[in-house]
Amino acid sequence: MFDFNGKTAIVTGGTRGIGLETSRLFAKFGANVVASYRSNDKAAQKLKDEFSNIEVFKGDISEVETAKSLVSFAYSKFGRVDILVNNAGIWDYLYAGSFDYKVWDNMIKNNLRSVYLVTDYLVSKWLKDETKGRIVHVSSTAGQRGEAEHSHYAATKGAIIAYTKSLSSELAPKGIITNCVAPGWVDTELNEKPFAGDGKEKIRKTIPIGRIPEPVEIAWPIVFLASDLASAVCGEIFNVNGGSVLCG
Repeated sequence: MFDFNGKTAIVTGGTRGIGLETSRLFAKFGANVVASYRSNDKAAQKLKDEFSNIEVFKGDISEVETAKSLVSFAYSKFGRVDILVNNAGIWDYLYAGSFDYKVWDNMIKNNLRSVYLVTDYLVSKWLKDETKGRIVHVSSTAGQRGEAEHSHYAATKGAIIAYTKSLSSELAPKGIITNCVAPGWVDTELNEKPFAGDGKEKIRKTIPIGRIPEPVEIAWPIVFLASDLASAVCGEIFNVNGGSVLCG
């Protein structure tokens, strides 16, 4: 189906949830993978033990030197990088009028600054080496329609969509293809708070397919967009949400 033999993929936030399943699929289809993570050593080690072609990298990639180190680590381990999946991010609450600018700034740092730092440093290497790379950003339906009580999260995800479109126009002529996957609700621990009590069942009932998608169901479209099968897909926002949000 997919063949990534001889290629290397960086997956940020690659040891849990959507990122974990993305790392696994790339590895199963022959890619060397560097999965970055922030703090959960147990989950990272479990993934590393599962696949001989996966390396893990610990650090806060919203910091300049750490983002650069992630890219350098991938090159040092595998000699090349062909694919970048920007999946790492956080989700929490911010109520309008609370003036909690620290929560806003933290969201921007984790969900947007980190994406720019890793992407732009890697792109600088690709342009120098004339590498034909693939970038897949993970956004959200919130970045297209907004989300009450999560305006800061929606703002970062909307920015990622704009970033995707901008990069696709600028980099495609140089052989670097950029796309984006935009999930809706996904059954991961990130959504533990809204799923509490009867929250999960209420959310399930709003989704036309009748269930909340699993992380691997988001990973498949990510892998597709990074593959040669998507060779003519560029600057697209691939919505994967069970039909709950329909964006034309």
